Amino acid sequence: MNYKKFMSIGVIFFFMCFQSAFAQSSISNAKMVEQYKIWDKAKYNAFTDLIHFKGYWYCAFREGNSHVARDGSDNGKLRVIRSKNGKKWKSAATMSWLNGDVRDAKLSITAKGELMLNGAVSFYPLSIGEPQISVTWLSKNGTKWSNAYKCETGVSTWRWSTTWHNGVGYSVGYGGKDAKGRLYHTLDGKKWEELKSDFFPNPNSRPSETSLLFTEDGTSYCLLRQDGGTCTAMLGISKPPYTDWDWKDLGIRIGGPKLIQLKDGQFVATVRLFSGDPDKPIWETERTSFCILDIEKESLTEVLKLPSGGDCSYAGMIEKDGLIWISYYSSHEEKPSIYLAKIKI
Repeated sequence: MNYKKFMSIGVIFFFMCFQSAFAQSSISNAKMVEQYKIWDKAKYNAFTDLIHFKGYWYCAFREGNSHVARDGSDNGKLRVIRSKNGKKWKSAATMSWLNGDVRDAKLSITAKGELMLNGAVSFYPLSIGEPQISVTWLSKNGTKWSNAYKCETGVSTWRWSTTWHNGVGYSVGYGGKDAKGRLYHTLDGKKWEELKSDFFPNPNSRPSETSLLFTEDGTSYCLLRQDGGTCTAMLGISKPPYTDWDWKDLGIRIGGPKLIQLKDGQFVATVRLFSGDPDKPIWETERTSFCILDIEKESLTEVLKLPSGGDCSYAGMIEKDGLIWISYYSSHEEKPSIYLAKIKI
């Protein structure tokens, strides 16, 4: 290797290290510039997602009377609200299901440029049949929505969120027939096919909610919640065709994961965190937090605690115009309500 080539490689390596360190330093100095409530009209408003589509902000969430009622007495519905500026919000749609509890609204934009809402319908008591089905709705303008699309592969599974990459939508199903986890893919949001079964690294650790992202080189990352065993989150990494995954233990308990990659290349997540105080019930130690995910160090570190407490989390997160917009719910001001926070890096 000649001297000039050696120096060139050294300069590139130094620049990459400097850029990464600078970006992490910027995130560690992140500040919340705004935070306010955007919806509280139901008794129980929770489980959010956020997206920007054709000039409007859209926030989707569940409305009900409680977190869950397994006796079938609280069949919630999904509501979609929208705003031009993030301040004034109006209802754009509601989705309900006869004798079913519609839960976990997640928004995405399909390969065809349509706004997609996916969720799961739970049926209580469980003795009446299948525990849940995964469904989707599509809209070209955000106000007029299709009827629900129910795919055969969505019966007895909970496809929790969808991430699109190179014209394909990906979602991880859990629960029911997918207790071991299953990675699905779709071209249109209507018909879903299996890509990988036995997706979870340890089904005995009660794995459930996931957030997927894809980088420019096609690498996929999966942030996974676990509520059994060590109760610690896992980070999955895979290359196309996404049938082989390498899992890392992040050593921290989370709930309601939302993972994105910023324009500077850094990974950030908004999750539910726990204080771990053994003298308090778990619901008294919860908070919603903005975190940095360090892939190399295999660590998830809290950067900012959002105003939150008790039953909370399930964030949506978008980077736009120099700010990170985060929707989430929290019950720190009496009943669970929907909030919006803006973070400056």
